[in-house]
Amino acid sequence: MAVWQLKRPSTHRQAVLLLLACSASLSLLLFGDSLVLPRRTGDTPTSFAPQRTSDVHRLLQVPALLQQQQQRPDRDEEIDVDLSSARAPFIVWPFRRVCAESTYVPGVTFLCDNNSGGPGNIRNYILTCVRYAVDAGATGLVLPRIRTRSPSDPANLFRDYQPFGYMFDEAHFRQGMADACPRITVYGSLEEIPGAREKASREGRTFDKIIERVTPKHFGGSRAGCDQRDPNRYTDQFGAAFRDWVRSSAAERGWAPPNDVDNPRLIRFSWGVLWDWPVYRDGPEFAATFGGLLRIREDILDLADTIVASMRTLAASTRGTETAAGQSFLGVHLRTEADALAQWPSYENQTKNYLREAASQGYQGRAAYLASGNETETRRFGREGMAALQLDVRSKYDLLEDREDELEKLKALSWDQQALVDFAVLLDCGYFVGVSPSSFSINVALKRHLKEDGLYTRPWKVGGRGDGRSWLVGRYDRYWEDWLFMFDGMWP
Repeated sequence: MAVWQLKRPSTHRQAVLLLLACSASLSLLLFGDSLVLPRRTGDTPTSFAPQRTSDVHRLLQVPALLQQQQQRPDRDEEIDVDLSSARAPFIVWPFRRVCAESTYVPGVTFLCDNNSGGPGNIRNYILTCVRYAVDAGATGLVLPRIRTRSPSDPANLFRDYQPFGYMFDEAHFRQGMADACPRITVYGSLEEIPGAREKASREGRTFDKIIERVTPKHFGGSRAGCDQRDPNRYTDQFGAAFRDWVRSSAAERGWAPPNDVDNPRLIRFSWGVLWDWPVYRDGPEFAATFGGLLRIREDILDLADTIVASMRTLAASTRGTETAAGQSFLGVHLRTEADALAQWPSYENQTKNYLREAASQGYQGRAAYLASGNETETRRFGREGMAALQLDVRSKYDLLEDREDELEKLKALSWDQQALVDFAVLLDCGYFVGVSPSSFSINVALKRHLKEDGLYTRPWKVGGRGDGRSWLVGRYDRYWEDWLFMFDGMWP
């Protein structure tokens, strides 16, 4: 009866108007849905399993998605950020989320200065130490100092300390820490820590003597029988175990609980913890962004930009191939300096494999940038590259020889500071070849690996044919002896 009544004109008009109103509302909601949901791009992963969400269910999700979008308004822009760039912005929210989960202990202050080696080692030590400090509940962090190597003996890694700005951008680091972890104060020195001087005086000790040295693998559990270089498998338990130790050790020694006024607890890690933390433990978005906390200092990046521009001009002047054309140049890391270990791939092994890979990638008759601290073997590689592939090999010194001001700036840098120039240049090459187990080469390859998938980047496939952007020569048979643990603990 009610159905037939719809045929009456007045009721029919009402039904039509109601239908039009519903259709308009549905269109508005669907249009709003398209604005709220992240844009589908080539970088946005999709599930391998077929899934179809009903329109009604999607509409019900809109308010929650809108709220999430308002909380992280720049998520769409983050999809388009090239995280492989040395100048990539620091995406802070994954680090902020980790900091928000910690239980803080007033007065616990970390010193992340027991580092040594080249830029790859220094960088990873500082980042790993900061990650531990957050889980420990530290409310203070002394701006990390950087231990330098001997200018005359590169194998002597334990010389004087330099300030943080020796390698990295201090203002960028401070801002990143403030944005992500506002409860952690970054102090410029020991003297700035509240109560540290008074504590040392009260106990009749020097500053250095009130610093407690700990090994993070001693907290949370043990893996009996494993190599000491094994990554820490108890990072989930570290924070609670460390805080229990802070309380129990204070009680045992008759100390008052730590506070951030007059009784700090100063913590320095033992040497060699730089590969401890499994970097994907906090999710791919954290692994992909955390390294951005440490940005290479600006003047070094400026030199790298000048060199990259020169290499691109040189590459454009050579004859292109089907796979390597335009401004694309090959990047090479030759690791044969005095501090290279004897069991690492030799010059001959590296060169043979690099040139073979260059040929397979279409770089015959093209240009290559060579990063090396060995000038003699730099020239040797250049001769062999030209003879084998008509490959025009250049170093940073070659590319700046007609730029007097920039060349003088380069010469004024130390050996490891010049390595940072190489690092930034290699991030911008068309294809990179390096050597495992060099932490420098691995760091370059893993950083370049972020380019395609950004926040969604999956781990590098160790021992494979690379990712289409980089390839590393080396042995991959033995986890510890071939230093494969570095791939698990290296921050891109």
